[in-house]
Amino acid sequence: MTENPLKVFQKIFSSYKNTTTQTLKIIDCFLVFQFLTGILQFAYVFLVGKFPFNSFLAGFISTVGCFVLTINLRTLVDPENKETKVSAKRAFVDFLICNVILHLAVFNYIG
Repeated sequence: MTENPLKVFQKIFSSYKNTTTQTLKIIDCFLVFQFLTGILQFAYVFLVGKFPFNSFLAGFISTVGCFVLTINLRTLVDPENKETKVSAKRAFVDFLICNVILHLAVFNYIG
């Protein structure tokens, strides 16, 4: 009854490849990049030290905030999501405006 974990992963990956639009795949790649950047920043603080703590905090807040905004963009752009009545262009413009506001706040926090 139990399947090989490799076969399960292959089924999930092939389903993702066949059913997901190109736009969502690009957004997902950006999400993976942001996630890895956050892990890298956290590892750097533990390995090297947190001397300019404000800089680390600003960078980490920027990464997490941008990750959350990108998740929101992915939710709004997903064609299978019938609950949202926002166009893809409007969602992208909202994403850009929120990113500008987020990064202005982060820039002010660096000091």
